Amino acid sequence: MKNRATLQELEIFAAIARHLSFRKAAEERNVTPSTLSHAMTQLEQRIGLRLLQRTTRSVALTEAGQAFLLRIQPAINDLTDAVDDLNSWRAEPRGTLKLNMPRAAEALYFSDLLLPFKQAYPDITLEIASNDGFVNIVEQGFDAGVRYGNEIAQDMIAIPFGPALHLIAVASPDFIAAYGRPAQPEDLLHFPCIQRRFASGKLYKWEFVRQQQQLEIAVRGDLILDNDHTMIAAACAAAGIAFLHRESVRQALATGQLVALLEEFSIEMGGLSLYYPGRKYLATPLRHFISWLQQYNQQRLKN
Repeated sequence: MKNRATLQELEIFAAIARHLSFRKAAEERNVTPSTLSHAMTQLEQRIGLRLLQRTTRSVALTEAGQAFLLRIQPAINDLTDAVDDLNSWRAEPRGTLKLNMPRAAEALYFSDLLLPFKQAYPDITLEIASNDGFVNIVEQGFDAGVRYGNEIAQDMIAIPFGPALHLIAVASPDFIAAYGRPAQPEDLLHFPCIQRRFASGKLYKWEFVRQQQQLEIAVRGDLILDNDHTMIAAACAAAGIAFLHRESVRQALATGQLVALLEEFSIEMGGLSLYYPGRKYLATPLRHFISWLQQYNQQRLKN
């Protein structure tokens, strides 16, 4: 009986294993790294096995530690979900909802989807991490993520996150007055364009469709950005032609700051999806957000 681990010790070990860092695990649990180190030392001494390999610069799981984590992680998830599920008994749901999404998704949907959800559920803490790199939401401690459908692992549950997206080339009236307008997608090779670089380091090839055939154009330009907001500002300032989601430039098009180009060749993207692990119990904040998103999608279809 003496060599049994407590639930707190299991949670501490799982947090350290998830981050492979005493400092990050301590920040997550709001304690000091030395507290976690002491707890792990006591656990290892009591069970007579080393679970972690520690150096001054790194932390790694031993073979026994890896096997132990695989056994306890599902049980910890179930216990955490069971506690979170108690929120449904409250009149006002509480808890934290952590979402990861591309910056473009946050910009497109913050005002009319994400912020209204937070205002409707004031006792839910909404935390959004926006970046364009690929993130393992389970390892990084997120409840759900947002990505394009073809980027989502098959073992995840996914539902539409807003309507299908259209990509469109845009430029300012001043730019068009100075350089003219491209008539075909290939003409873009002769115009200064605002290029996009992905987090992977690759430059984006602009996508069009002609007679049901998809085209990719490796545009050129001496301004390279990775953020929709700055691309819109640069295009409005006549710095080049930009290629963006139509929804993100809707206001600039309506006010005449930007003009749509090559509209007959614009392509419809598959759209974004909210995805999350298929657990038996969903945390209450995530369950309410899924319901909110489904209502949002239905309303958009009516409009």
